[in-house]
Amino acid sequence: MYIFAKNNFTMTKLSVNINKFATLRNARGGNLPDVLKAAIDCERFGAEGITIHPRPDERHIRYQDAIDLKPLLNTEFNIEGNPIDSFVELVLKVHPAQVTLVPDSVDAITSNAGWDTITNKKFLSEICGLFKKEGIRTSIFVDPNPEMVRHAVECGCDRVELYTEAYAANYHKNREEAIEPYFLAAQAAQEVGLGLNAGHDLNLDNLQYFDKIIPGLLEVSIGHALICDALYYGLENTISQYLRQLNKF
Repeated sequence: MYIFAKNNFTMTKLSVNINKFATLRNARGGNLPDVLKAAIDCERFGAEGITIHPRPDERHIRYQDAIDLKPLLNTEFNIEGNPIDSFVELVLKVHPAQVTLVPDSVDAITSNAGWDTITNKKFLSEICGLFKKEGIRTSIFVDPNPEMVRHAVECGCDRVELYTEAYAANYHKNREEAIEPYFLAAQAAQEVGLGLNAGHDLNLDNLQYFDKIIPGLLEVSIGHALICDALYYGLENTISQYLRQLNKF
């Protein structure tokens, strides 16, 4: 049994990952759907941030998309990805509000693990220092492991993002058990003074419970499930439904 941790002063922001719009565009060529318009419309429909995850092969979001998006957005722009040289150069050029460091391999279909913040402490410290020097908020993608969270703060990041795939996969089996490691990881983040984000496989079924239970949750980044829902419900209606899960209405 968990005491609902959310207080009246902490409202979780919804950042919409627009990669899937780019995947559809690239499947056919041309510019339909228009990724830039999709981002603007997401904001118009209530999204409180826009997330992209450019990969070196540019199979969905292209590096040029990131450059073109920056002057158009009115909400927080979050760029996530593996900090290889080309990614670092892109982030420094675009200067988003937030960069989320993700340890995915070049050929990964999607992110599938968080950083080992002990083994990679030196590397992550250098990258976080570089971005923070430029005034870019840094977040490290981690598994729901309190030890990884505690060592993340030693890397100099501002936030951690909890990888929520395991929670989503086990939510319908036993949601109390599924959320327990995330609750403990969130407590660890609070103890060391880190902000907390979350993302991966959060959806209309499991989002509200996660938001109610997890203390200090600042932002969720949702793309795949949201776009799948939008195929049936429409984009504006879908974003409104996700905002309702975060008690925005």
